[in-house]
Amino acid sequence: MATTVLHTADTRGNANHGWLNAFHSFSFANWYNPDRIQFGTLRVLNDDTIAGGMGFGTHPHNNMEIITIPFEGDLAHKDSMGNSSIIKSGDIQVMSAGSGIQHSEFNPNADQQTKLFQIWLFPNKKDVTPRYQQITLDQAAQKNNFAQILSPNAEDEGVWIHQDAWFYLADFDADFSKTYAIKKPGNGVYIMVISGTIMVDGQLLNTRDAIGITDFETLEITAKTAAKFLIMDIPMEM
Repeated sequence: MATTVLHTADTRGNANHGWLNAFHSFSFANWYNPDRIQFGTLRVLNDDTIAGGMGFGTHPHNNMEIITIPFEGDLAHKDSMGNSSIIKSGDIQVMSAGSGIQHSEFNPNADQQTKLFQIWLFPNKKDVTPRYQQITLDQAAQKNNFAQILSPNAEDEGVWIHQDAWFYLADFDADFSKTYAIKKPGNGVYIMVISGTIMVDGQLLNTRDAIGITDFETLEITAKTAAKFLIMDIPMEM
């Protein structure tokens, strides 16, 4: 029988620094909740709004797969691998921090805020050579579909990471329903609603609510309103 954990939007941690308004699904920085350390290999899901012209100065990471998905505005990225790019709404970026990287992230637009999810997954290999990848997603592919945006395989659709994980973005019309099948035995899913209202395995989820589900093979996901959501299919064991 499926096991679920519900994380409603109002139970997330929040740090509003003025230039940054961050909501944390899992313990992060000064917000600590012993019941919200991680979900399987998913360690961080931050829902960030960055004010115009502001951002994160150069800082280090290692042995983490870091995925950034902007939903509004742009993010300027620079790193110690020599990459310098603008990540736009509709893009996805991944960094395998591996043996160690340093990077900075700024909102390059003075007159527009940037909204994004930043997600950290523990890798299945340590101290790999750091790598960077960024692509523009096919928005049309998400309409009434689970559009794959991340996988463990470089030849598959989307970006790839050092973990047996698959991410999907979906943009459902109201009343549309589709069955999701787990990608790998032993994996679980963590589903975050970006906008709208959906029903997952009998649980109603509103904007920025999330649910983690394990011990299942298929799930029925139904949009109660027009809705966008992110599915993260991830190993539960480190």
